[in-house]
Amino acid sequence: MRVVIAEDNALLREGLVLLLTSSGHDVVAVAGSGPEIMPALLEYRPDVAVLDVRMPPGFRDEGLRAALEARERIPGLPVLVLSQYVEESYASELLGGGTSGIGYLLKDRVGRVDEFLDALERVAGGGTALDPEVVTELLTRRKDSPLDSLTPREREVLGLMAEGHDNATIAKALVVTERAVHKHIGNVFLKLNLPPSDSGHRRVLAVLAYLAHAPQE
Repeated sequence: MRVVIAEDNALLREGLVLLLTSSGHDVVAVAGSGPEIMPALLEYRPDVAVLDVRMPPGFRDEGLRAALEARERIPGLPVLVLSQYVEESYASELLGGGTSGIGYLLKDRVGRVDEFLDALERVAGGGTALDPEVVTELLTRRKDSPLDSLTPREREVLGLMAEGHDNATIAKALVVTERAVHKHIGNVFLKLNLPPSDSGHRRVLAVLAYLAHAPQE
């Protein structure tokens, strides 16, 4: 898998390069500032881009802006965005531009190597990977919406779905049967007025699209 990395912290950037190359991936380019991102993406057309949200020179949202621009100029480009803190507005804006091949993780998640690599591969394959803390933020900031009608267990299932997990993984995490998970998912779709969809990414994308556009406080 060919990867472009944009991260201004040299230690973390080199750590990502080492982690990915040792896992069999090819880091084709690195960027240390916002203006370097698009040229690298346009030149190398990677299988996935890993971008820090806040990059020089402004340390505001240069990485996020690059991610949104890149997905316009290179349709379908999978992007995994890294952030130091939960920025709900950033997550919503990223999801608003389309939810296929999108990831939003806190940087602390990189230290959990297996989880990070799994998320990266899921995003590269056109799936989704949202940090559990980001999912929690998206869920709890919705007010006066059908989300309020979900039971605690249904909210747990919705959160795990939004992170990109399949039924088997959700069942294992909640220590229930896959049949029970299937039933909870059916209730979630019914209460959120979402049409039934195939298992897999389309189901997750429908939920994420709902979360991204649901009314906020």
